[in-house]
Amino acid sequence: MTGTLVLAGTPIGDIQDAPPRLAEELAGADVVAAEDTRRLRRLTQALGVQPKGRVVSYFEGNESARTPELVEALVGGARVLLVTDAGMPSVSDPGYRLVAAAVEKDIKVTAVPGPSAVLTALALSGLPVDRFCFEGFLPRKAGERLSRLREVAGERRTLVYFEAPHRLDDTLAAMAEAFGAERRAAVCRELTKTYEEIKRGPVGELAAWAAEGVRGEITVVVEGAPEQAEELGADELVRRVRVREEAGERRKEAIAAVAVEAGVPKREVFDAVVAAKTAQKPL
Repeated sequence: MTGTLVLAGTPIGDIQDAPPRLAEELAGADVVAAEDTRRLRRLTQALGVQPKGRVVSYFEGNESARTPELVEALVGGARVLLVTDAGMPSVSDPGYRLVAAAVEKDIKVTAVPGPSAVLTALALSGLPVDRFCFEGFLPRKAGERLSRLREVAGERRTLVYFEAPHRLDDTLAAMAEAFGAERRAAVCRELTKTYEEIKRGPVGELAAWAAEGVRGEITVVVEGAPEQAEELGADELVRRVRVREEAGERRKEAIAAVAVEAGVPKREVFDAVVAAKTAQKPL
């Protein structure tokens, strides 16, 4: 019989948040695959357990190479436990490749539910929680980051992002440009840790605050695009672009800004402008 792959959630801050089954799984697994074996050692010491099985590293740099080895162990009947530095494996952390490979081999995959920075930040943000989407980490390059944000400028659902502290100010500034400076957001820092902080406000104000320097693990929650009282037609979208161009904006920026105002995808505004030009309507 094949073995079982267990994805185990680990504390995102306070060690007391460790799920009760975590210690049991750590003690009994045949193989423990950890994103950082040093952090795993600190975790097991805090929980007072000693893994009986083999401990191996499983991180972004060796994920592709180590996955076949772990699948082979699973096919041979092993119980493989996967843990990351914090939170649930596979959620912006190593794990997806192994889960996909295990599923392909009809190997049982289960989980030890645990803390999640995504859901914790969402719940604490004070923003709508009924519908949301997780966007993970944004691209590091400024142009790619702004482009990605503009793609979701019209998204009605609450958005959740992870970000590195040294890039937070640039990311919030890009959000202010893509979403509008008044879009509400919450920066959740050091969740469940001693210096936990939730900073709420318009994204433009948060960008100014972050420019002073922020430390720690960061999760950003952003309000979705507002509902429009009435749907704007193509002619009105084109008119708004024209007004902005006459005020000195480049067409690309004008289209992006109108898309944010109207709560529609940038492509819809772009298509309206192109159609107007094709029909030789003045812009």
